[in-house]
Amino acid sequence: MRGDRYADRSNLSGFIDRAGRLPLAETIMNVMARPVRMFGNIRPTDMAAVLAPNRQGNMAVFPMIWGFNHESSDKPLVNCRIETADQKPLWKDSWLNRRCIIPASWYYEWGVLPSEAGIRVENETPKIKKEKFAIQPEGEEITYLAGLYRFEEYQGVQIPMFTVLTRQSVAPVSEIHDRMPLILGKEKARDYPDPNPAFMQLEFE
Repeated sequence: MRGDRYADRSNLSGFIDRAGRLPLAETIMNVMARPVRMFGNIRPTDMAAVLAPNRQGNMAVFPMIWGFNHESSDKPLVNCRIETADQKPLWKDSWLNRRCIIPASWYYEWGVLPSEAGIRVENETPKIKKEKFAIQPEGEEITYLAGLYRFEEYQGVQIPMFTVLTRQSVAPVSEIHDRMPLILGKEKARDYPDPNPAFMQLEFE
């Protein structure tokens, strides 16, 4: 997964409207100079509507910023590999305690069509243009992406930041890229925010 863009369209207006009305959205706007605009193409450092358990343990929608910041990178870390989410210090605490779900209309991937992937030009560097694909589960209007979140301090304010979990891709996505977001079906989406280690045994197919 290239992981730098996904789409929030009109079918997510309920999530977006609720997140935008929260005082937290205005706080993020003032502290981080981010517009309270959570529809269209969402890019790293944008504000987005994200689902996470509230203090009562019920799923609720919150505005969050896309990308963890870390001294190891000069760019926000927008993706986390599911294979190491429970091992690396950067992700482990969020994996165990702060899981979230990112509702999207679809996500974008850049790749090469299979018919062009095998092109080789002798003694020349192949110039193959990558195409932009909009990907979503067949028959679904909303694509639920698994994620993690944490709080980062800005001007003395705790701001929620999220990242998207990725996995090895499966067909047909594997024909254009070797990684893809961890997409949750409705049943798994209900179970995912519960930090029960049993979730780690599920197969993401």
